[in-house]
Amino acid sequence: MDLMVEASPRRIFANAHTYHINSISVNSDHETYLSADDLRINLWHLEITDRSFNIVDIKPANMEELTEVITAAEFHPHQCNVFVYSSSKGTIRLCDMRSSALCDRHSKFFEEPEDPSSRSFFSEIISSISDVKFSHSGRYMMTRDYLSVKVWDLNMESRPVETHQVHEYLRSKLCSLYENDCIFDKFECCWNGSDSAIMTGSYNNFFRMFDRDTRRDVTLEASRESSKPRASLKPRKVCTGGKRRKDEISVDSLDFNKKILHTAWHPVDNVIAVAATNNLYIFQDKIN
Repeated sequence: MDLMVEASPRRIFANAHTYHINSISVNSDHETYLSADDLRINLWHLEITDRSFNIVDIKPANMEELTEVITAAEFHPHQCNVFVYSSSKGTIRLCDMRSSALCDRHSKFFEEPEDPSSRSFFSEIISSISDVKFSHSGRYMMTRDYLSVKVWDLNMESRPVETHQVHEYLRSKLCSLYENDCIFDKFECCWNGSDSAIMTGSYNNFFRMFDRDTRRDVTLEASRESSKPRASLKPRKVCTGGKRRKDEISVDSLDFNKKILHTAWHPVDNVIAVAATNNLYIFQDKIN
């Protein structure tokens, strides 16, 4: 018989969220985990399924006063009392559970001041953070907004230490991306095992990798046509106007229905997993 792999739930943790859960993060103490929805973050014990402890609640008394929602949350990889959560307003709050049981007051507040000259109708939408991830070392965290990936030093709240543009060529297309709802897509991001490189997805089944040391970046494509087993991926380039070279793709011919929202990097090896709609691709570093 063919080998069949089935997932069966060991425990079901129920009745704690009113809205869609956007994040789950297991704590470094291996006893607790957090789950976050738009307005609340709950802390669970792995052995107790029927009750949780509410640690963040941003729900206003009058829902008409609601100005932001929680978009992602994660525990610190080493300090079991520290977690961060990001918001639709482009801010990140770092909270310490030792200071108070209900973490409505943050310990640190990370926000990059907006450049007034580049403000537009879409500024607030594209500044919403879709993912936040601590580096393995715990010194940095990475956030993904619609057009860029930012790396923050936990000791510096005023601005990120690195900003990598993911698909800057889409800035001129924000109007049509708003009309087809793509502007609300939530892209994830991830670190490699040594924190020296980061990866995130884009449209047209493209995904982007940034080397933090050399500041070099590459665009690769996950598609059935270009991904034959054992074949190496060729870097892709997008041109925004003027003459198009033979190996370039025009920004007007990008397929916005093909998007890579989920990516993962092996904790030790140079192996990545990329989810392109209903296909899962696994790539590894070329072995000579």
